[in-house]
Amino acid sequence: MPKPSDAAPSNATQMQSSSYRLAALDQEFILGDSMRGARFMLEYAKAEEVLRRWHVLSTIVVFGSARAQEGGPGRWGHWYAEARRFGRIASERGGALSNNGPERRNVIATGGGPGIMAAANRGASEAGAPSIGFNITLPQEQEPNPYSTPELTFRFHYFAMRKMHLAMRASALVVFPGGFGTLDELFEILTLQQTRKAPQIPTVLVDRGYWPSVVNFDALVEHGMVSAADLSLFSFADDAEGAWTKVFR
Repeated sequence: MPKPSDAAPSNATQMQSSSYRLAALDQEFILGDSMRGARFMLEYAKAEEVLRRWHVLSTIVVFGSARAQEGGPGRWGHWYAEARRFGRIASERGGALSNNGPERRNVIATGGGPGIMAAANRGASEAGAPSIGFNITLPQEQEPNPYSTPELTFRFHYFAMRKMHLAMRASALVVFPGGFGTLDELFEILTLQQTRKAPQIPTVLVDRGYWPSVVNFDALVEHGMVSAADLSLFSFADDAEGAWTKVFR
């Protein structure tokens, strides 16, 4: 019998060391600075894989204020109702329903949050069609609205990757009144089209009374900041039916 002093030492310390963890299971390593590029890739690949599995060939992206609520005062309630109506119209007529075959086209895609985003997802749900919610992690946590299809409800850390997924399948963009976030997404898409980094798609601004009061597009032309032809990158509509007509004009 070996003496106790001759017994092999325990390897418990080695087994518990962070360096011994499998890299794919080491959260501290995965969330470290050196893996930022890998995290970008993962955020791209996860959503891409799921959308391919669901045979989503194209989307109609709907932007708008997170503050608009059903039955809200003034124009708020109207915008919510029209976004909800548009989600339903687009889903029923655009090819998102499963009875059109395995491939789904013009699936409603939003930022996944409340307000106009929830309204558009809700309209799609009421039509019996799937819809996508591309959520973003924020300091004041955004939660997904209850109307996007659960299996198509994504969460991103990086705005850049979220924007990429919003843009890359878009066959049309419909923008309801909104604030900084809405303007950011709108001008992102317009810039991609203006610079030919993305194909030109119908871009519809809903409520022609709102948009010129917020963005003086004509002044941009007058000051030579954009060309007059650039204003043809978008059009205006006043309601859901008008927006649908502009999308498939």
